[in-house]
Amino acid sequence: MKILLAAINAKYIHSNLAVYSLKACTGEAADCVEIGEFTINHEPDSILQEIYRRKPDVIAFSCYIWNLQVVERLLQDLPQILPEAKIWVGGPEVSYDGKVFLETHPQVTGVMAGEGEDTFRELADWYRKREKGEKKEETLGEIPGIFWRSENGEIRENGSRALMDLDRIPFVYEQLEEFENRIIYYESSRGCPFSCSYCLSSIDKSVRFRSLEKVKRELQFFLDHRVPQVKFVDRTFNCRHSHAQAIWNYIREHDNGVTNFHFEIAADLLNEEELSILSAMRPGLVQLEIGVQSTNKKTIKEIDRIMDFDHVCRIVKKIRAGNNIHQHLDLIAGLPYEDMESFIQSFNDVYALKPDQFQLGFLKVLKGSKMHRKAKEYGIFYHMEPVYEVLGTNWLTYDDILRLKSVEEMVEVYYNSGQFARTIRRLETEFSCGFEMYEQLGAYYEKEGLMGQKFSRMGRFLILKDFIGQVTADPVYEELLTLDVYLRENSKSRPGWAADLSGEKGRMLDFYKKEEEERRFLPGYEAYSAKQMMHMTHLERFEEDALGEGKEGRRWLLFDYRRRNPLNQEAMILDVTEEMEGTIS
Repeated sequence: MKILLAAINAKYIHSNLAVYSLKACTGEAADCVEIGEFTINHEPDSILQEIYRRKPDVIAFSCYIWNLQVVERLLQDLPQILPEAKIWVGGPEVSYDGKVFLETHPQVTGVMAGEGEDTFRELADWYRKREKGEKKEETLGEIPGIFWRSENGEIRENGSRALMDLDRIPFVYEQLEEFENRIIYYESSRGCPFSCSYCLSSIDKSVRFRSLEKVKRELQFFLDHRVPQVKFVDRTFNCRHSHAQAIWNYIREHDNGVTNFHFEIAADLLNEEELSILSAMRPGLVQLEIGVQSTNKKTIKEIDRIMDFDHVCRIVKKIRAGNNIHQHLDLIAGLPYEDMESFIQSFNDVYALKPDQFQLGFLKVLKGSKMHRKAKEYGIFYHMEPVYEVLGTNWLTYDDILRLKSVEEMVEVYYNSGQFARTIRRLETEFSCGFEMYEQLGAYYEKEGLMGQKFSRMGRFLILKDFIGQVTADPVYEELLTLDVYLRENSKSRPGWAADLSGEKGRMLDFYKKEEEERRFLPGYEAYSAKQMMHMTHLERFEEDALGEGKEGRRWLLFDYRRRNPLNQEAMILDVTEEMEGTIS
């Protein structure tokens, strides 16, 4: 007997916590269970071939909005090459109405609805015993939490299953080598106390927590193995203060200087004690994802969300002032009562908070959510296939959606990449608001036929430079662009607009020779010669006040790439003007 748990992830770096949890809970049937992980970027035929080579007796797919179309394509072909294999599906994209899914997918034997660990364990045990002749077909009806198709084709629904104690789920990362170069997802709670109408987590109001004793022991495993990043998948991590405080205190006290922890939180729930704990974190130890979604009070009320945006602003600003925590803020376009004017206001409100990442997302009308039930009332029309993304509402036309899509693309390229930070912050001052700047930049891309094309990093800089040239003739922008080029990368391809420093090579080498003797500016480079340091770092001359510090005149800045800001990965900048101006080639 072989049972294959098949996960089709969005990217290679992702791992599927669900299938590993299912296998870990299988118990006596664990030896029968294998995991197969693929991505939506694989050709479906390649996935089909790999599944066939494994010759499973039972195949169980983990289904989400990002992979359902791939799964459905596989469902068409699998019965032809593995006619005896039983096919099961589970996950949020099929749990909502398992009976309908079975009616429309005759190849599928059954659907595991809701929480899957206990259901899959009993199902795997049932197949193992059935192979030995110990179970009959009709005894599938004894397993709660499934929809299933009997041998005569009748679709049956078993009762729902009680929610499980999270402490019963074994730790799934003992074989850490299986997750090399991939994101580690970790769960310390399930459920959500809120009822946001666009989210499936609102269906399960029962929030359950893994015991702190277990959580701390498992976090220590990650710390001991110096895992680069652990992303908590808890829907609202800080909904129980004692739980959040204990975990944050633990990772602060046991920080290994390497591991980063990601949390999705409700900012307005943070109390002073939690803010104090966060303020004491090593820069880069934690990052916070905060879903704002909208600043329109009528919209917030209509989607059953509880949020005091003024309080959120105070919290976000207080965290940012500590300069030690990466903050990721979200908006959702397409919510009820949010027209263009309102969304632009929401955009500018959140943009003014200067998040490290600013995600402009679009409403997904998920089956089973309140938004799905009220779509007609709100005039929401959306893609009928996954990912069910909004195309328009009573308040936004499709033209509006396209306008916002253009802005989203520009925000991703020129803000979230972090590669143009100094230039973009100065460029904002040339426009009435941040939204107008990104909209005009997107319009420039459209006019020049650039949208949808791929460009090198330097190509994006050149496009931005050309756009700026249509807005202003201020020479400081060439300096800012040069600054941004070298802040993130020791580019060996010198920008064409940058000052010609070929006549300065001797003076620059003299600086590094002096540094080799005195070791004043570059700690940690003691093993390197002047020429090696010259290659590993970058020395640049600026004529304008690129740093915005109000200093006039020529400045020489040294970029140290071995010492980077852990929040934005910018190189450390050292002002070596006095040393350079006093150096004679």
